[in-house]
Amino acid sequence: MSAASLLRQARLAQSLTVAWMVVEGLVAVTAGIAAHSVALTAFGVDSGIELFSSAVVLRRLVVRSETEERGSRTSGERRASRLVGGALYALIAYIVISTGIAFLFRIKPAASPVGIGLTVVSVLIMSVLWRWRLSLADRLGSPALHGDAACSVVCLYLAVVTLAGLLLNRQFGLWWADPLAGLALVGWIRGEAREAWDAGGETVR
Repeated sequence: MSAASLLRQARLAQSLTVAWMVVEGLVAVTAGIAAHSVALTAFGVDSGIELFSSAVVLRRLVVRSETEERGSRTSGERRASRLVGGALYALIAYIVISTGIAFLFRIKPAASPVGIGLTVVSVLIMSVLWRWRLSLADRLGSPALHGDAACSVVCLYLAVVTLAGLLLNRQFGLWWADPLAGLALVGWIRGEAREAWDAGGETVR
């Protein structure tokens, strides 16, 4: 497949990701605030951060020259990777602060059927987008797209953990499962954030 065709597919994948992140973020934040759910609200904030990073990478793909050497790492690619990493670090800060507040004040979230339905759908959609964009990133030699695909893994993992927290709270009344689910994400996100940030600091070849 030609570089031009791969770039068109990558732009389509990014455009679909941006569209889904808008829907996912709005629904999750609205439902999370209504239910006082740290995990669900964090899930929505993560969608907003991924929306930002996906838009950054989409812009990079739009302006990328079709004659760019496969695997070259331009300053534009590196800047995009740094922005993705910075956005993930911002999410870590939000989760830690929100979890601390939830435990300190014993904020008990209400059951959220909307949140449960959203996270189930998100697991299905993000699984497809993640694998598709990761494959395109490898074939295009794009560290920025690879880093943004990593954001999809974070979103997928976050959806699973959030779903678990919501179900435990709904079925067994374990209010602490919700903020704990949010806190469980920090280690995973930190690794992906560091990888994206370090990729942005590599020397251009």
